[in-house]
Amino acid sequence: MTSFEKRIALVTGASGGIGRRIAERLAGAGARVALHYGSRATPAEELAAALPGAAAFAADMRDPEAPDRLVDAVETELGPIDVLVANHGLSHPARYEQVDAAAFDETLAVNLRSPFLLARRTLPGMAARGFGRLLFMGSVAGFTGGIVGPDYAASKAGLHGLTHFLARRVASEGVTVNAIAPALIERTSMLPGDPGALATMIPVGRLGRPEEVADLALAVLRNAYLTNQVISLDGGMHPR
Repeated sequence: MTSFEKRIALVTGASGGIGRRIAERLAGAGARVALHYGSRATPAEELAAALPGAAAFAADMRDPEAPDRLVDAVETELGPIDVLVANHGLSHPARYEQVDAAAFDETLAVNLRSPFLLARRTLPGMAARGFGRLLFMGSVAGFTGGIVGPDYAASKAGLHGLTHFLARRVASEGVTVNAIAPALIERTSMLPGDPGALATMIPVGRLGRPEEVADLALAVLRNAYLTNQVISLDGGMHPR
């Protein structure tokens, strides 16, 4: 089991339900956690005050310069990043006819380009130190197309491909790269409809919970032999 004592972990999108729970699990395992937020400062700052050694950092992931600035800020204040959980995301439910070039580009900038730029910046240092964990937050929509929109599905499918590309290139350096592909998690902004109606689609009979995603995330991050995987967490909707 990997110890996170004295490790620095950056969790993006930490003001939301899943990011918050992952950050809490990492802090409970001994990591000092950098909590990224986009526009919701208060939840991230309150969480930072509650977790030992944590700090909150703002960054607008639509800006191509934001990932580098975020890493600079985290490493200046806390130290080199050992664990990156790219959890942030953008979702605008829409029919394909309604998604124009600007909307498509915005979604891919936030959901795909910025996770890549964060990985591009942090992976070399992880490899040089002989330890690193990178976890992307994908989606079942990356496999099935989903019901949110074409831009969202394309961004998550791209993130899954990025996982596979990067994982093979850093595995021998003690760095793992994986993704979790959740579907229909309660208390998140990504739900594309009425929770009660959505629950009827799920074999287990209910929506998933952010803490269940966090439990899986910690298991993935702890395991040094698990890499190059995209793991579905969808209540049994899409057996693979």
